[in-house]
Amino acid sequence: MLKLLRYLKLRAYMFAGKANKALLGVNAVAVIAHNKDGLFATDPEDMGVGQELRKLGAYREKELQRVLSYIDNNDNVLIVGTHVGAMVIPFAKRCKAVAAIEANPDTFALLEMNLRLNDAHNVQAYNIAASDKAETIDFVSSRTNSGGAKRMPKVRDFRYFYDSPETIAVPAYPLDEYLKDQTFSLVFMDIEGSEYFALKGMQNILAKAQTLSVEFIPHHLRNVSGIGPRDFLDLIAPHFEHLLIPTLNTRVTKDGFLPALQKMFDQDQVDDGLIFTK
Repeated sequence: MLKLLRYLKLRAYMFAGKANKALLGVNAVAVIAHNKDGLFATDPEDMGVGQELRKLGAYREKELQRVLSYIDNNDNVLIVGTHVGAMVIPFAKRCKAVAAIEANPDTFALLEMNLRLNDAHNVQAYNIAASDKAETIDFVSSRTNSGGAKRMPKVRDFRYFYDSPETIAVPAYPLDEYLKDQTFSLVFMDIEGSEYFALKGMQNILAKAQTLSVEFIPHHLRNVSGIGPRDFLDLIAPHFEHLLIPTLNTRVTKDGFLPALQKMFDQDQVDDGLIFTK
């Protein structure tokens, strides 16, 4: 019953997004939203990040302020999974430079538009996926929640396919090679289950970074990457000593990483941004 209710809710979002698109007309490629950090072009069909920006004028404000506290205007930041730039633009205003990685070509077009709208000249954007090797991956290009677009999952859970998304091919690279010789004080990652592959391909970057903020969603780890918390942490723990779990308001040291995340994993508990520090 719970699965059915979740499915019906997702389908309702899908129809609302399609109604937005139909109301504005097929030639309306973006709707402009305004918040304190600037102007954001959003896909009118997007009922995720786009809807939050349009209705609330903000996106994950608490998380944003929390992560911004780890940088200053002399730092370089790497954002993996930028979507339309709701995090990129505020980061760009508060640091030296941003490298922005976005795999979805439709979303990347909106990201580029938002960089121009906000005069974000210190951002270098790359339309690629982050992986552990140079390859072309199948990519699920979600429409209703374009922020949920992801590499083809190992398990085709209905939550990823309810809006009949298009499957496209996108280029993917290990970021240690693609961004060779670049260093970043902070790495911010939100890539819908592809974290395992991205982390494998950026061990040199992580070794030099002071802070990693990464989304933790158990069903993504299970269904998209086919891994558990131990596999996830094997790529992170060698580089960091401390972990903040914002949803639990808990800090643990390295010995506590696995017990804490295993418990969250077993209980399907999500955190939008775990913060690992040296």
